[in-house]
Amino acid sequence: MNKRERPLSPHLQVYKLEYTMLLSGGHRISGLALSLAFVAVVACLGALASGPECYAWVAGLLDNVVGKVIFAAAAIGFCYHFTTGLRHLRWDAGYGFERAEARRSALVAVIVMTVLSALCVWAIFC
Repeated sequence: MNKRERPLSPHLQVYKLEYTMLLSGGHRISGLALSLAFVAVVACLGALASGPECYAWVAGLLDNVVGKVIFAAAAIGFCYHFTTGLRHLRWDAGYGFERAEARRSALVAVIVMTVLSALCVWAIFC
């Protein structure tokens, strides 16, 4: 069998895009974004360990609207990744694969993420 005769794997052109698929893709993207945020946290901790002058410089960079928006975006990404991660852990345990249950868990994840994110953003800006 040559290369042209082999069947193709299913791909996005075959499947109808569902919000559960978007949540799964978003989980992966938020994980990558959190990896970048982790590097920033390590840099802040390094500045803290370097002494008061270095920490004051970093704190000055982050103590404005732009810094707070960056923190808020990281907090929202964390809340999203956390709640969808719990959903994935439930799947790893073998639960929630039925269509209705998958949709229900997606809705619960989005609601919990929204509440947690709102609390985090409120704490950052207030």
